[in-house]
Amino acid sequence: MTRRQAQVSSIIDGRAVPGGTTATSTNPSELDEVIAEVSFGDAATFVAAAGSAKKSQPGWAAIPAPVRGRAIAQIGRAVEHNKEALARLVTAEIGKPYAEALGEVQEIIDTCDFFLGEGRRLYGQTVPSEMGDKQLFTFRRPVGSAAVITAGNFPVAVPSWYIVPALLAGNTIVWKPAEYSPAASAAFHEIFVAGGGLPDGVFNIVHAGGPDTFAGLEQSLDQGLIDKIGFTGSSAVGREVGGLAGRHLQTACLELGGKNPMVVTPAADLDLAVEGALFAGFGTAGQRCTSLGTVIVHELVHDDFLSRFNATVAAASVGDPTQAVVMGPLMDAKFAQRYEEFLGLLQPHHRVQAEQGRITADNPRRGFVGEPAAGLFYHPVVVDGVRPGDQIFDEETFGPLVGVTSYRDFTEAIELANAPGYGLSSAIYTNDAREAFAFRDQISAGMVSVNNSTSGAEAHLPFGGNGKSGNGSRQSGIWVLDQFTHWQSVNWDYSGRLQKAQMDTAELSGNPGFTLA
Repeated sequence: MTRRQAQVSSIIDGRAVPGGTTATSTNPSELDEVIAEVSFGDAATFVAAAGSAKKSQPGWAAIPAPVRGRAIAQIGRAVEHNKEALARLVTAEIGKPYAEALGEVQEIIDTCDFFLGEGRRLYGQTVPSEMGDKQLFTFRRPVGSAAVITAGNFPVAVPSWYIVPALLAGNTIVWKPAEYSPAASAAFHEIFVAGGGLPDGVFNIVHAGGPDTFAGLEQSLDQGLIDKIGFTGSSAVGREVGGLAGRHLQTACLELGGKNPMVVTPAADLDLAVEGALFAGFGTAGQRCTSLGTVIVHELVHDDFLSRFNATVAAASVGDPTQAVVMGPLMDAKFAQRYEEFLGLLQPHHRVQAEQGRITADNPRRGFVGEPAAGLFYHPVVVDGVRPGDQIFDEETFGPLVGVTSYRDFTEAIELANAPGYGLSSAIYTNDAREAFAFRDQISAGMVSVNNSTSGAEAHLPFGGNGKSGNGSRQSGIWVLDQFTHWQSVNWDYSGRLQKAQMDTAELSGNPGFTLA
């Protein structure tokens, strides 16, 4: 494969800012192929970007919201024009199967299409006053300059969930993408700035490592340069980011990990449940925040489901993500190492259903597509017999591993589903409406699917979780506007005299006919 190697650096106030260290981004399905050389900045780079965003924000906010909406519309069309090229870059840089990468880019387009109209619908309210000759109003106002820090498993879709509504609402951006997806991030930034005609300083991008990013964010907060933080990543890092925001009396928008359960009841269509489990568990090689963690199957259908699921996983196509495969490689060596650590936690009571570990000539997979030695390819693994207290039951494994356990009654199923303490996504497979509604009522997750996968989001539906999966903030749809605007209330008294609320309240004439004894 011949590809022009990208040269990537931070862009602040419209200008490239080289950093002090460089690294390469390689194709995880062809490790010898370098996709980009990236120049990493440091804490001072982040602070400079925050200063640029802060300086540019009043001018961007002064542009009428419908005009900002037109900029979002132009961005959407630019992404649409470059859809296939951007998807191919995502596939090359993180190994996501091309069909999934196309869907990811479509998510940006859908987000732009939704929010272009919100520029004309940043509604406030007119509220009746308790006094005469007085009117009350509410208005949405931009929060200011926002720091957006995202992971690389969705290197272009998830950033759009923050950046599109933030820009639409009149905020400016400092974006720190994942270190292992710099080429896709740089392309995303270029399309947004050029396609939307964004002024310099409105949308800045900083390439930096984690410690430098955290130090730069802390310094920017100390200097009053950042007014909002959006973070997508692990629960552990999310705690640190949330704590840092709290020390500055801010509430971060946190979208964190998940250990997403799927309950399969005796009333389920088992073939449909198997299809949903395959996509949820092994799409993007199990590296989504919404990837399936544990299938919780009623004991009456456990063996039947497991037999069908194992057969389907064994037949699933794995390999070259440019081909029609269910699963490509792991995204980066660090995730492969961590995944292997989880495989080392398998216990004697776990029943592993097939091969495990890295796919090699000595550990082959039947029907593999391509050359396994070229990349970070791993066997998809199904582990039966997981239970609370096992690390692979309790913790997000972030790789191609799906646990299976059984339950006796619905109460136990809910207890098992909620036990890990995450609360992002969930699913139930059943044709019994009572079970579906009971699951919806009792599950802790912020997102519930009935007869559908744990993965899959639409641009006009709130996305987010609770517990270890987030702090209750939501992305997408109108709900994300609560993250990037604050409410301003106005009272306008035109009586010509001072009216004091709760003291000079107008009263109805006459006797209400009631006396307190």
